[in-house]
Amino acid sequence: MSQAIFYHAGCPVCVDAEQVVVDYLDTAKITTEIVHLGTARDRIAEAERAGVKSVPALVINGNVYHINFGASLEDVKG
Repeated sequence: MSQAIFYHAGCPVCVDAEQVVVDYLDTAKITTEIVHLGTARDRIAEAERAGVKSVPALVINGNVYHINFGASLEDVKG
């Protein structure tokens, strides 16, 4: 089974993208962890190491998929 991590910051773009991810990923094939970087600030460095440049972003098996543009990771670090 594949592992995915969806990083977001709670902005409207992020919340909409989270709903799409939750609705459309096949839970029989992939487990998804949702990480709100506004409340889990200790995970920002992890997101950077994974290659996340902006949120919302989905990391699946080490590949980063930036979805639309809510905020840069630099803005999230603020």
